[in-house]
Amino acid sequence: MTQALRPGSVPPAGAVFDELLVMLAQQGDKRALERLHARWNPRLARAALRYTGDADLARDLVQECWIGIWKGLGRLRDPARFRAYAFAVLHRRGADHLRRVIGERTHAAALADNGTDDPSFPAMQAERLALHQAFAALPPDQRLAAHLHFVEGLTLREIAEVQDVATGTAKSRLFHARRKLKAALSGQTPETTDPQGEPV
Repeated sequence: MTQALRPGSVPPAGAVFDELLVMLAQQGDKRALERLHARWNPRLARAALRYTGDADLARDLVQECWIGIWKGLGRLRDPARFRAYAFAVLHRRGADHLRRVIGERTHAAALADNGTDDPSFPAMQAERLALHQAFAALPPDQRLAAHLHFVEGLTLREIAEVQDVATGTAKSRLFHARRKLKAALSGQTPETTDPQGEPV
């Protein structure tokens, strides 16, 4: 299955069900397509929102993503790899979307006007705001890598497959994303280069 499993271990029931739905959909079962969409659209929508930082753009991206998924589903040789396949489509479409529409734009300025200076502003809401802003400040590739790892639970190998990069590159993106998120939430400023002097 898509997750790293120990020899003899049983894959999660949800993964087995997804695999079955993919096989049925590849055979032309429209109901299976609908159920696959119902199960996966919320997860793809969350990833798209994290990737773009914009609710309207995220909705457009998810629609484009599903078009890509439907077109390529018949060529997916291993139905058990649907999770990595779906996020890979999202990444490809999202990269095009970002280059074409939003560039480096984020919502940090708009969110800053939401009253966080008010002493009655709930601490939990302030923490969520800070986390959202920290994610929004990440470069798109690091932002998606962090979301796939921390929210979706993908392995480094799966993240590398989704982003079509070497495992070492995925590991580096996740490392720098984690460091920047930690620094942003603690009010620190991370270094702008890695130990080899490369910009991060």
